Amino acid sequence: MSATATAATIPPTRPASSRPASVAAAPRAAAGLALTERVAGQEQLLPAPLLGLLVSLHRAIEPERRARLAARRERQAAFDAGALPDFRADTVAIREANWKVAPIPRALQDRRVEITGPTDPKMVINALNSGAQCYMADFEDSTAPTWRNLLAGQRALAAAVDGTLTFEADNGKQYRLRPYEERAVLIVRPRGWHLDEKHVRVDGQPIAGGLFDMAVFAWHNARTLMANDRGPYFYLPKLQSMEEAALWETALSQVEQALGLPHGQMKVTVLIETLPAVFEMDEILYALRDRIVGLNCGRWDYIFSYLKTFRSHADRVLPERGQVTMTQPFLKAYSELLIRTCHRRGAHAMGGMAAQIPIANDPEANAQALARVRADKLREVTAGHDGTWVAHPALIPVARAIFDEHMPTPNQHHVLRQDVQVGRDGLIRPSGGSITLAGFGNNVEVCVRYMAAWLDGNGCVPIHWLMEDAATAEIARAQLWQWLHHSDPRGCQADGSPVYLDDGTTIDFDLFERTLAALPGRLGDTIHLPGGARIGEATALLDQLTRACQFIDFLTLPAYARLS
Repeated sequence: MSATATAATIPPTRPASSRPASVAAAPRAAAGLALTERVAGQEQLLPAPLLGLLVSLHRAIEPERRARLAARRERQAAFDAGALPDFRADTVAIREANWKVAPIPRALQDRRVEITGPTDPKMVINALNSGAQCYMADFEDSTAPTWRNLLAGQRALAAAVDGTLTFEADNGKQYRLRPYEERAVLIVRPRGWHLDEKHVRVDGQPIAGGLFDMAVFAWHNARTLMANDRGPYFYLPKLQSMEEAALWETALSQVEQALGLPHGQMKVTVLIETLPAVFEMDEILYALRDRIVGLNCGRWDYIFSYLKTFRSHADRVLPERGQVTMTQPFLKAYSELLIRTCHRRGAHAMGGMAAQIPIANDPEANAQALARVRADKLREVTAGHDGTWVAHPALIPVARAIFDEHMPTPNQHHVLRQDVQVGRDGLIRPSGGSITLAGFGNNVEVCVRYMAAWLDGNGCVPIHWLMEDAATAEIARAQLWQWLHHSDPRGCQADGSPVYLDDGTTIDFDLFERTLAALPGRLGDTIHLPGGARIGEATALLDQLTRACQFIDFLTLPAYARLS
């Protein structure tokens, strides 16, 4: 079966009248474009023809991007009024038809262990040398998007692709890439549709951050990667609908056209990390069917999206985040439906992140943490996942051992999971559990410490032996808002149904204030913490976000305005 559907009754991915205009051949002069900041070497990284491509892309994509973001707001307003997400009635034909995605390239056939992380040179070298099958270089949740960080990341990736990247640490240690055939396959995650790139303005508007990340990487690396049968490959984040997937299809297709690449050369994996998207997995695969190779269980963002979607639903308040594991019924249903959907369509069903990092100087605690990783990876591989994520190189052998034992083939598309019968109610079932004082305090601490580091330019932070990024911090922040606003009479969602700690204490803003006030004592000397100098600013920002009656969709939106 080709990537083209067999049923003529399948509707187009969106009405033809709403499709963005074609990107014209990139002009050499970037009329209408303004760069609001400059760093050394910028002109070589952003030459005039590339800037011209960015102008053309923005003009073609931006109207539809704005329409898609407006559609998100409209949909969320319906959820706030009591509506529940569900499978679409207008796309039944797509879900019922017999079609498959395009064949998967050889380099992406086996993805049993992938490592993720930011794009600084040391991380890029270590990740590519790590022994993982793939490395997801992350411009989104684990990168604070300062202009310097973004350009340094693009420069590091370009040097990695051509094999010249090196790094020398302050202590003189040298980092170099292993031979080409020993390196992980590079996959780049651009930012989501909701994020602007304020340093690049076209016709007075900021360009979409994801367009900038994707186009700059493709411009510098696509031909080399294609010549080596390595892509380019991308992870697409935060999608909420098939229309948003179709918009990426338009952007990617037209960059291919501008660069003289064959259609479908740039392959993608989509992260299913929003609650609305889980109801449109078939549709997202279909919209990207000429280039998509799989879906990924982006579990942390997915939990955050559950909280955000149901922020006004008092009957769907979740317990503390440490108890919201993949064994919770709504998360188990999500992962198993993803496996069934992907394997039916010939696509990978990638598992989620193990955020643990080695616990130094405590062998017993470290052994317990590794046991949790093994149990999580065993659950994934026996359920039918084709691969998994880790945040630290030390976890690669742990994850690989589990997948090697239970998945002797490169993937397990043959595991069709026809036993999985998941309906709407199973995907949104509330979780059982409790909220402890320690869990409440941990949420506050993680939010403050992560935001302080992010404001200081660091988007990936180890806290209590877990690697925290924007997604995990968002869970903590959203839970604080939901607990307080439903429980405290002063909250904007209070309905007479208080939320209690497990000891019977009512969660209210007084408890929040006491926890914030006690945080300096809990942290001690912050001088050695990432972003320690900005702890006060981060504390004030968390207080502002938590008290606001309107839930802010992403903490990185107001924080971006403060990012130097």
